[in-house]
Formats: sequence, C-alpha cells, structure tokens
Amino acid sequence: MPSFWENLQVDHEQTNMYVSVPDGSGPFPGVVVIHHGSGIDQFTRDMADKLAEDGFAAAAPDLFHRLAPDSPLRSKPPGQRLNDSQIKVDVNATVEFLQAHRSIRGEKLGIIGFCMGGRVVYLMATANPAFAASVPYYGGAIMVPWGEGVTTTPFERSGEIQGAILFHFGVTDANPSQDDMRVLDSELTRLGKEHEFYNYEGAGHSFMDHTNPADHRPAAVEESWPRTTAFFAKHLG
Repeated sequence: MPSFWENLQVDHEQTNMYVSVPDGSGPFPGVVVIHHGSGIDQFTRDMADKLAEDGFAAAAPDLFHRLAPDSPLRSKPPGQRLNDSQIKVDVNATVEFLQAHRSIRGEKLGIIGFCMGGRVVYLMATANPAFAASVPYYGGAIMVPWGEGVTTTPFERSGEIQGAILFHFGVTDANPSQDDMRVLDSELTRLGKEHEFYNYEGAGHSFMDHTNPADHRPAAVEESWPRTTAFFAKHLG
C-alpha cells in the first residue's frame, strides 16, 4: 500500500496533501479525508492509510496551509482559523486532483472527516455534487458560519446536498450534541435527503482518535468503521 506527499496547487500557490492508495493498478474509488484540528497528523495519515487498506484511494489536503507556522491563529479554535469560502477552494482542488488521476474512478467521490473535519464534510456535501457519499464523524458547529464575510451556515444549505450522508455521533459529545443530532436528522428528513445517523454509547468527541487515549473508544471504532466502508462501497461502486 503506497502512501506519499503530493503537491497541490491552490490559489496560485503550492500546498501539501497526504495521499494513500491501495496496492494494484486500479482504478479505485476516491475519498477525500478532512483532518481534525491538529492538521494532517499521525491520526489523519492513519485514517487515509486505513481507507487504502480497505480499497479506497485517499487524499488529505492541508486546510491550514494559508497560516504561517508561527501565526498566533494556529492556537485558536478552527472556526477562527478557517474560512468556509477558502475551505471549498481547497477541497475542490483535491477533487480535481482525484478526478484527473488515471488510477482513480472520479465520477463519484466520497469524503470523510473528523471533528472540525466532520463539519467540513457537511459543508462540502452541500457545495460539490461530486460527493456521492459523505461521512462526518462527530462534526460540530454545523449551524455556525466560519470566516469573515460568510453569512450562511452549512446547515442552512442542507437543501443543496445531492449525495448520501452517514453521520457518527458520540452519545456524551457536547458538540455535536444529541439535540444537534435531532435537529440535523429532522431537517434532512424534511428535505428528503438520504442519510443514516448512528449513536455510540459511552463515546464522546474524538472517539476514533487512537492517538488520544482519553477519548478513544475502541468499541465505537469497531462498530462505526465497517459501516463507513460499507457505505462508501455502496455509493462509490
């Protein structure tokens, strides 16, 4: 299973993207991986590798590339570091990379993200019809706009979703809370959007993160991951 760093052209500048692909010549279904607040760290790379082991070509763009390494914003919450308009530019550039790659089936793509990445997944499900399958893991702040000049929230754009959504929630999580889950479920149901929501008892935020023992919940991982890969297989072919 090869993995490597790739240069991605975004807004006339180069940024890094972590790519992991299955063994063989393909073509493989492609999945965009959206990192959590720590960036493309060991956990994010491991998730991309895990997808490749399961037969999916995975690409994880760096959404923090516009921030200098010594920028004081790097210690701020993600909503103060990112702008929804710029997020869409970065993820769409990753989509173009996958669609142009001869080893990837680009007509239908998946997207998965964790924590702030889960919010980005919901945003991109509303913004790019290439995403046939979207999997937010405990994505919070979906009812909040990010960035100067952004006035519309991902939630308010739910009617623009064209693909299917699989959302994983921790029962003890505060963001997204159980109330958030019910609001999202109600709205997607009202709009007739295909979605599956799963709750995990004894799990809170970041339950997938094996690099964070305080929050990691192996039982929730063992339940949620097969659901995720089956969901991608169903919708990406």
